[in-house]
Amino acid sequence: MTRAVQFELRLAERMSRLGTETAFEVLNRARTLERQGKDIIHLEIGEPDFDTPGNVVDAAIEALHAGWTHYGPSAGLPELREAIAQQVSESRGVPVMPEEVVVVPGGKPIIFFSILALIDSGDEVIYPNPGFPIYESMIHYVGAQAVPIRLREEKDFTLDVDELSGLISDHTRMIILNSPQNPTGGVLAKHDLEQIAQAIGDRNIFVLSDEIYSQLIFEGKHHSIIAEPGFKERTILLDGFSKSYAMTGWRMGYGIMRTDLAEQIARLMTNSNSCTASFSQVAGLEALRGDQSSVERMRFQFRERRDLFVAGLNRIARFHCRVPKGAFYTFPNIVATGWNSRAIADALLEEAGVACLAGTAFGEYGEGNLRFSVANSIENLGRALDRIDQWTRRRLL
Repeated sequence: MTRAVQFELRLAERMSRLGTETAFEVLNRARTLERQGKDIIHLEIGEPDFDTPGNVVDAAIEALHAGWTHYGPSAGLPELREAIAQQVSESRGVPVMPEEVVVVPGGKPIIFFSILALIDSGDEVIYPNPGFPIYESMIHYVGAQAVPIRLREEKDFTLDVDELSGLISDHTRMIILNSPQNPTGGVLAKHDLEQIAQAIGDRNIFVLSDEIYSQLIFEGKHHSIIAEPGFKERTILLDGFSKSYAMTGWRMGYGIMRTDLAEQIARLMTNSNSCTASFSQVAGLEALRGDQSSVERMRFQFRERRDLFVAGLNRIARFHCRVPKGAFYTFPNIVATGWNSRAIADALLEEAGVACLAGTAFGEYGEGNLRFSVANSIENLGRALDRIDQWTRRRLL
């Protein structure tokens, strides 16, 4: 009998620096509990619970039948790049050309490719904390120094510009902004962006502005640093279709950037994905140019759910929650419970059947908070509040 040889898996050292996204881990744990017969209310995953609009689905089906099943340009279909350029020009108030658009499979590749293209080992990148965990993961992956800037609850989870000024050094190559923000729902107002622009000044620092929730804002108007004087050539604007059009599984995002950088990002696309699926891009064209009423309905319902859930959290003993201004998350403070974030998130899942995320899933400064997604029905949000309230009465009071 031939003896099987066991070969050791020898990973590259850089793999030890790669992080993960806890939301998917918690989702898997929740589904395991469901298979065991436990009823779980899912408030952990950052995904709209709405179906993709029918006109967008129909456009994709027609595209499939019409033969849009082949390779396309690495930077995206010209028609879609043109539509994106027009939409961003109108929404941000700056002229954008199709050559400044790169279409990619999801929003994350813009984070990944921008850091790969611009950041070397030893460079510093300032990023929001608590914040989307992939920022820190990718900074570490390329061997750069991750420099967190704390988003403070007392400032409605916006950053302190004086603190930002103190963190900028001669080694700073990139600053990451996210508004509306995951996980806090914080929003950078125009005056915030003006102050950030002043703090950066004329330094040769790129800003990666993650605006994936740009159409899910509840108070006021969305603003982008790309519109600040002198910042268009130093800004990489990230946006996409996942959140605004409930197209998470379609995997389609895009970046807006100066043309010489766009050419390099397109080269990374060529070397990794070849291109974004052609029929998905045809659907994206319909999403941008077709009926927008679904976006308005979704925003209205998310705001209604936010109001209900925040009010309910604030009635629960030892919970306190500010009202988020955008996205579809709430980020309550649970310091008064005496529990750390991971322990209480685990207990709510195991004992109350409510899946949420510990604030520390978004960085060290998320300690003392939980993240709940309100991408669920009013009925289920009400049931979740009842379960959390009952759990606190049993375990904390």
